[in-house]
Amino acid sequence: MHDVIAKVISQKGICEAQYKVGDEFVVSGKTPPNHCSAAYCSLFPSIRVLQFGGSFPWEKEKDKAIVACPDPENPVVFELRRTSP
Repeated sequence: MHDVIAKVISQKGICEAQYKVGDEFVVSGKTPPNHCSAAYCSLFPSIRVLQFGGSFPWEKEKDKAIVACPDPENPVVFELRRTSP
């Protein structure tokens, strides 16, 4: 199983979890500590695809995915990147 690095690439408004552009965290076998549960629920399906070697046909790179948190007023956009096993 691959690890996935999640990086904040865009943040607008006021993020209650205080994410800011450039923040990164690694997702391996467990939920990262102190992570926003709403954002993680949005990221989780794509994280699992990348962890197990899958990819998304609409993404330009097979090892990446772009996913946004569900807050339409204060969106945080993450780039998910698969690491080498």
